[in-house]
Amino acid sequence: MMNSKVQSLKDFLAGQGRVALVEVAATKGSTPREKGAFMLVSASAALGTIGGGQLEYMAIDKARQLLFSSLEMAAKRPEGVIAEGTARTSSPVDPTPPDGFAATLPSRGRDTCATLDIPLGPEIGQCCGGRVEVSIRQLDAGMEAALIRNAEAEEAHLPHVYLFGGGHVGQALASALALLPVHAIVVETRADALEGMPETVETKLTPMPEAVVREAPAGSAFAILTHDHALDFLIVAEALKRNDTAYVGMIGSKTKKATFRNWFLKSAEGNEAEFARLVSPIGGDAVKDKRPEVIAALAAAEIMTALVSHSASPSASAFHGKAMAE
Repeated sequence: MMNSKVQSLKDFLAGQGRVALVEVAATKGSTPREKGAFMLVSASAALGTIGGGQLEYMAIDKARQLLFSSLEMAAKRPEGVIAEGTARTSSPVDPTPPDGFAATLPSRGRDTCATLDIPLGPEIGQCCGGRVEVSIRQLDAGMEAALIRNAEAEEAHLPHVYLFGGGHVGQALASALALLPVHAIVVETRADALEGMPETVETKLTPMPEAVVREAPAGSAFAILTHDHALDFLIVAEALKRNDTAYVGMIGSKTKKATFRNWFLKSAEGNEAEFARLVSPIGGDAVKDKRPEVIAALAAAEIMTALVSHSASPSASAFHGKAMAE
């Protein structure tokens, strides 16, 4: 069964006890992540990233300091009394603070929230040159629900990438796409070729893969690399008939592309304008390396570039919204 990124978020929230939301609240100049980028931090784990490096280490330390301070307050409170605005906890948290707390960082806020104002200069071992304001808040039940709602909405609007063929290159490309903000679907006519696909990649077994092309939402990308050239041609022809695709790519050589062109124009009722939209070989031919992993890396970058270019509005890009609704 496909394991979605939303499920990973739910699992983290359910299994980590007290959790802090660390969010990029404002940026100035060159910064590693944009406003709205966020991560979740517990006493012993983290999910997501605000850009890595010392900026992230400092934010994690401050978040854990906040969580520890909140836990200390809860321990001193009379039994059964819950402070307004504090987060619930579903599992014990070690009351001993980890080493390296950023106790001296400039911050402001209450016991359940804090703000860091961090210049990205040599003082912290970074040379971005910009400045980042990081908001840190301890999650409560309402904030958790909002995070899940936003994640579900973002996942529902991810661009679809259909990968036809689960051979060596197909497996490698599926693994590359699994790391990206897309909804990847591997389509195959052979059940055994779908084995071992990444958990976050959907699989579809069908005797008529060309029908999947017709059912795909507008703005989808199609990468065709099956075990059968005739089947490749059939799927590509179906994809090129649509004028709302972000990308149509086929694995192969110049000879294969020329053979497809002759068939497409003479037998498939295609035209030159439609054929001109075909990307083949996928990943380009600048790098003369035919190893599946190399082809997959180049093709994944090519597909992402096409999806971004095709995107009609900022809302179509995943994971660029604010982490929490105002």
